[in-house]
Amino acid sequence: MGGEVRKMATLFSSQKVLILGAGVTGIAVAQALSKRGAHIAIVEENKESNFDFPRVEIDSIDISDWDSIVVSPGWKESHPIIQAAQLGGITILNEIDIAWEIHLEMAPSQKWVAITGTNGKTTTVEMAASMLRSGGFHAIACGNVGETVISVVDQNDPYDYLVVELSSFQLHWSKKAQFVSCAILNIADDHTDWHGSFEKYAQAKISLLDRTSTAILNGDDGVVVEKSAHWQGRKIFYGLDTPKPGELGVVENLLVDRAFVLDPQEAAMICELVDVKPTAPHNVSNALAAAGIARSLGVTHEAIQKALQNFTPGRHRIEIVCEKNGITWIDDSKATNPHAAAASLLSQLHVVWIAGGLAKGAKMEELISRTKGRIRSAIVIGSDGELIASELRRQAPEVQIFKIETPSDYHKGAESNSLMETVVKKAHEVAIEGDTVLLAPACASMDQFISYSDRGDRFAEAVKKVVLHGK
Repeated sequence: MGGEVRKMATLFSSQKVLILGAGVTGIAVAQALSKRGAHIAIVEENKESNFDFPRVEIDSIDISDWDSIVVSPGWKESHPIIQAAQLGGITILNEIDIAWEIHLEMAPSQKWVAITGTNGKTTTVEMAASMLRSGGFHAIACGNVGETVISVVDQNDPYDYLVVELSSFQLHWSKKAQFVSCAILNIADDHTDWHGSFEKYAQAKISLLDRTSTAILNGDDGVVVEKSAHWQGRKIFYGLDTPKPGELGVVENLLVDRAFVLDPQEAAMICELVDVKPTAPHNVSNALAAAGIARSLGVTHEAIQKALQNFTPGRHRIEIVCEKNGITWIDDSKATNPHAAAASLLSQLHVVWIAGGLAKGAKMEELISRTKGRIRSAIVIGSDGELIASELRRQAPEVQIFKIETPSDYHKGAESNSLMETVVKKAHEVAIEGDTVLLAPACASMDQFISYSDRGDRFAEAVKKVVLHGK
């Protein structure tokens, strides 16, 4: 198989390749394949998007003109171009599998590990990559975080390990890439609008197991446990309770390893709880998953502890923006679905909650049921803010709800920050000493903001203006 695949990486010479989507992934694939002699054109539905490759309009495409198409992660299988390609027998490619074939040609000794889940992926891949580097390996986090896999692979100084963050979209399309170990963090309601059902979404996540021999699995997540029951590979469960032999877990104030030790009746210390920052339950869970990946590759407990002690979480993940007058203002704009928002809410005691945006088909019942005891007031925004408001009214009628309408002159990318300033002013009025004002939207951002990071940046900017400077 290796020689066959290596040959494929050179077969793009003079091939006509149509790339669907001019986002970061599509452009990276276009650059890699054009360098290999392919004739590239790109279909991009956003008319304002600019790029250096020929653009093809959807209504002018004759699919038989193309040798293959490359599907960017967000494109649904039901799209007319993809359906036409399937009917016409046109090869359908994706970035992860193309990158896999290129790596077999350029760096065949390089190993890949993969991490997926509804929440915590980015933090966990960054933790795991940090642990591998602490253990002396040349490693990088990539995929659905940072650089694309194909751009990382297609360079002259190869990494020992790629720690690849994979979304359900990427897993849906990818079939060939193989991983020495993987982790599945959790599976909760998300992206059902894309996959069509929770079952199909869950299956995309679990399909990662078919391409690995060792899996680090969240034993506290009932869906992960249930969906992985059929798999016959090596399962290492982790959780926030005392671990059984063969597991990772927590004992008093320690994270401990009973899986990668000589005697599973004994437990080795990975680190202290205080080494994990922030020491919120879901982040301790992330640290255990990352440690499981690192231990599966031979990294010592000491190197893992050192990595965690020095690890700083990325932006917009339970990031403290301001503390003033006994009120803490936290940006967790990356909480783009109910599962992530629940973890964020449960890490605080008394919350003025800022929520709403695009729900992507997710339901809010379980989120409110689990967290209503922490919510004192809610400020809802965006297209699906009413989903949250109506569920709060049904389950927690005592919670104050304030709905902030989008200003008529406001648009995505606008220099004016009037929307978020109005939100923050309302939160400032409502919050009292001991409260946390928490931006954990439980929804995607694209209805009102460029991205979740744009949303978080605008929140932080408004907090500094309204709270710190009193404007």
